[in-house]
Amino acid sequence: MGVYVNPGNLAFSRIAGKNYVDKTNLIRIMNEKVGSDEALVCISRPRRFGKSYAAKMLTAYYDCSCDSHKLFDDKIIAESDSYGEFLNKFNVICLDISGFVSEIKKHGGSLKSVPVRIEQALFKDLLECGFIPENGDTLNDFLIRIVSRSDGLPFIFIIDEWDAVIREANDDKDAQTAYLNLLRGWFKNTNFTPKVVAAAYMTGILPIKKDGSQSAISEFDESSMLDTLEFAEFVGFTEAEVEERCREGKNDFEEIKSWYDGYVIPAVGSVYNPYSVMKALKSGRCQSYWRKTSAAESLKNYINMDFEGLQETVARLIAGDRITVNVDTFQNDFESFESADDVLTLLIHLGYLTYHETEKTVWIPNEEVRIEFKQFLTQRNVNSGWIALIKRSQKLLEDTIAGRCDAVAAAMEEIRGEQYAPQFYNNEQSLRAIIKYAYLVAAGQYIRIEEMPGGKGIADMAFIPASLSRLPAMVVELKWNKTAGGAISQIKEKKYDAILKPYKGNIILAGINYDEKTGKHSCRIEKA
Repeated sequence: MGVYVNPGNLAFSRIAGKNYVDKTNLIRIMNEKVGSDEALVCISRPRRFGKSYAAKMLTAYYDCSCDSHKLFDDKIIAESDSYGEFLNKFNVICLDISGFVSEIKKHGGSLKSVPVRIEQALFKDLLECGFIPENGDTLNDFLIRIVSRSDGLPFIFIIDEWDAVIREANDDKDAQTAYLNLLRGWFKNTNFTPKVVAAAYMTGILPIKKDGSQSAISEFDESSMLDTLEFAEFVGFTEAEVEERCREGKNDFEEIKSWYDGYVIPAVGSVYNPYSVMKALKSGRCQSYWRKTSAAESLKNYINMDFEGLQETVARLIAGDRITVNVDTFQNDFESFESADDVLTLLIHLGYLTYHETEKTVWIPNEEVRIEFKQFLTQRNVNSGWIALIKRSQKLLEDTIAGRCDAVAAAMEEIRGEQYAPQFYNNEQSLRAIIKYAYLVAAGQYIRIEEMPGGKGIADMAFIPASLSRLPAMVVELKWNKTAGGAISQIKEKKYDAILKPYKGNIILAGINYDEKTGKHSCRIEKA
């Protein structure tokens, strides 16, 4: 048993207790790939989405240096036909690349030396595990020799944080190339694979770096936040898994859902960030755990890259819009940005946006992430226009709740003249767009519903307070070349607020009109 070679099952045993959410069916999928043409798999997910847990699980299952029956006999994988066939039947090489990167940076070394350090560490570990090389053996020679012996077992490579070099050496092409060449030597060398490598499972934040328009290591099947392949149920916690945990802990599922739901994978539906859910269940408090675990500081830098009106796009996202995005040009790194779509695609991989594979659209997934957007937009060194927009939106919401009609109308006038307004302001739909930007901060505090059925008709817009919020509900009716008073009358006559009965006595009715002749907005606000 070594540090990197056949490290045993202790790491998984520490997390496989009563609170463990059983994801062992992933082993069944990997068992089907072992020794096949699809034996190389790369999984890219945002931070804290359980990548390292999966790596520890697979290591414990395949490692021939230990007996893992007690860890897996009561898990889902034990029901699989392949369970006993592959359990503890392989040599395992398990690497956390971020550890090598951190150690080299700590001592001021060049990241170009990462491949050499990895090879040295593996060679040493193989010796300590009792394997004997011949004089002049390279690491690859040594591995081939081990497997070629009569009782030699092939290796399963499990590489966590595979992209640490790509991310940390984002301005060092030589370091990236040296590292990719190491991986090519293992997984693209036909004399080495599949004789030595029975399977490989790599995890990271980014998909494999592109070499031109193709993956630099094209032999891998890649499951990412853009295309999950058959690994959809392992992206994070499914809704059923979260509901079960909430029942067991007597937690409010709806509150958990409003905070951490929002990542949508068509094959399985809603997906939740495992780390944040478990922190909320353990503490009993729903809040943002994101900023404590992610290198989110870079977010404001991406937003300040105003490619093709990116800042306006982010404003639309915070307001609750869904945006169409082209994810095909992204080069799977942190520096090769040529368009707003490239930045948005990176934000998908980082978990700040969720992506619908079929519709090709992105949006902010939940309240936790929306808080992060808002916090970074109000920090120093962020475009001052953002700060003004957020502050004015907060004041507008307060003015609406307080019934300050003139202030609301004046805010509409001000926003109409800015970059966030529609280019052509000529109908009720234009006014609707202004309203969404104006009430930017309502996203997260409220669930906004456009064209909400209610009573005898359809309300233009309703704002329903988020779970446990003490804010009033709001019904907004828009008019073009009519009157704000007429909008209020329509809400009452057609009973648009009927669907909001649970909020009776705490409902704001707002009518907003734009008059083309005067070029002015007017507003009337009443309480239902």
